[in-house]
Amino acid sequence: MSFDAHVCENGHVTYPGHTLCPECGAKQTETLDLSGRTGEVVTWTKSTATPPGVRAPNTIAIVQFDLGGEDLTDDYVRAVGQVTTEAVETGDAVEPVYAEELRDPEAGIKVPESQEWDGYRFESV
Repeated sequence: MSFDAHVCENGHVTYPGHTLCPECGAKQTETLDLSGRTGEVVTWTKSTATPPGVRAPNTIAIVQFDLGGEDLTDDYVRAVGQVTTEAVETGDAVEPVYAEELRDPEAGIKVPESQEWDGYRFESV
């Protein structure tokens, strides 16, 4: 499983992906795997009132990945996701790490087979 940002025909990068690029309206036609890269925490928050099946407290961060030096229009892309620890600070270096069942598939209103439950969390490096 990869941790994909999406790239439009004009080189704009977003996470998550969209049918059309929010910057220029072009189709997003490629993906850019962010797993294995190091990003920087831009901001974070801790939720104590989590949705069903999500561990509490749930620490969530916005992480910026540098794209400088790549053949893209954007210099960076930001992604949002859970953090593996409550000890996170703005400016921390983190990497995406694969996690099975980010949420409990049996909790909530969706049929467990209707979607993927695995994904990525951010871990300090």
